[in-house]
Amino acid sequence: MTEIKPSQPIASPAAARAIPTASDMALKLLQPLQGLLAAGESAEAEVIAVKEALQNFQVTLRLTLGNGRQATLETTSPRATMPGAVMVVTALSETRLMAALLPASRQPQSSIDLSQLPVGTLVQGKVTASQQSLQGGQPVFRVVISLLNSPMAGQTLSLESSRPIALGSLLTARVQGDQSLAFVPLSGRLDQWAIGQQLTAQSSRQGSLDALFKALASPAELPASVRGAAERLLGLVPQMQQLGDPKVLAQALARSGVFMESSVAGGEADPLPTDMKAALLRLISQLPGLPGGALGAAQASATLGQALPAFARNALGALAQPSARQLAQSFPLPSRLPPGIDDENDLEALLKLAAAAVSRLQTHQLSSLAQTQTTPDGTQVTTWQVEIPMRDQSSIVPLQVKMQREDEPAQAQKEKPDTLWKVELAFDVPPLGPLQIQAQLLRGSLSSQIWAERSNTAELIRAELDHLRQRLVAAGLNVGELACAKGTPPQGPRTSLDQRFVDETA
Repeated sequence: MTEIKPSQPIASPAAARAIPTASDMALKLLQPLQGLLAAGESAEAEVIAVKEALQNFQVTLRLTLGNGRQATLETTSPRATMPGAVMVVTALSETRLMAALLPASRQPQSSIDLSQLPVGTLVQGKVTASQQSLQGGQPVFRVVISLLNSPMAGQTLSLESSRPIALGSLLTARVQGDQSLAFVPLSGRLDQWAIGQQLTAQSSRQGSLDALFKALASPAELPASVRGAAERLLGLVPQMQQLGDPKVLAQALARSGVFMESSVAGGEADPLPTDMKAALLRLISQLPGLPGGALGAAQASATLGQALPAFARNALGALAQPSARQLAQSFPLPSRLPPGIDDENDLEALLKLAAAAVSRLQTHQLSSLAQTQTTPDGTQVTTWQVEIPMRDQSSIVPLQVKMQREDEPAQAQKEKPDTLWKVELAFDVPPLGPLQIQAQLLRGSLSSQIWAERSNTAELIRAELDHLRQRLVAAGLNVGELACAKGTPPQGPRTSLDQRFVDETA
């Protein structure tokens, strides 16, 4: 399917009424029925194409017989009819039909029911009928699409487009506020699909950063060719207490590895010596290759070649299906070892751990891209997801960070649209155990919820919440709710904190 530009607004009901109906309309067949219908027999038919001829209209019907069989008939009529119109046709002879429209509830809708398809909804459909006409000397293409998803799946919409759209085309479009559909180009859908595919692949290969750093705990035992790269990597890990300094924290975020590609693309070589991902790649380059690595690459290439013919076929439907991609976007990423790791601390295992650590960082990068989007109400959501290793005495603890910026759409009554910041943290520091923190900042007002998996840790945090509030107020913030609960945050598109935050600022 070729790319489709945004369509013109859907025809209004008034425009639809301006076209003559097909009620009790006589049709002349261009070819005999050849036994499809005997004289006096009736069947349901749908108008799939209308073309204006010299003195009449050529109407193509899709006939559905009582046994479910379908047939296409070419007819002529002295009057126009709407594409997509559903009617009952009765055979008068081998070459003549009488048509009568079915009730309005069976006809294509000429306006969008925003209660079922709110503004911003992404719909998929298939073109089932089309008609070309002239308005003001310009060609206008009226088409009917049968919806394949959403609560209106199976129903049809009548709309107008400035470009021809072939019968049978699969379309993806977003509902606009002016009773129109803005078609999403296929290239954009393929980009999103490709990100999802890459995210799933990286997630299946990723492994925890702490597993690699644990294996590098004694760099002196490594070969000399590997020792230098390992020591440079370990030297990039800051102390936990240092991250309390905003400048050190900003530096750690900048060199976490998620910005390496943008630095390279921009010609910036200075940040690379202190970039975490670049250091991991330098370590990998010093390690021996795995046995059979070249053969594995060739097999992967062959598999990809076999899958390419199905790429375009699956692209439109893949995003609507729940898959491993959704699990890869969960936060925080769970602790795991890459497949095939045993207890032996050899160079082959170290290579696997380093490669899994790179995949871990790339999973964060791709998850950030997948979650950066425009919501149905027009809010632009930008996501950054990173993982920073930090030293806690003799051990190294990963700190997972997810930041989201939500810019609401511009409104006439507001001089400056609001920006909502959300921050999520996840880490596991002995003896506190696993902790997750969610905080939101809007117009200088902060709310936060903390989850601790251990009861004694939750009690300790609750006892310190007043002290935390005092420090936040001293920093110039208006502090809303601060709370701590035992367990883990609820999963889903919105959390309980989101709902409370909206209530507070309503």
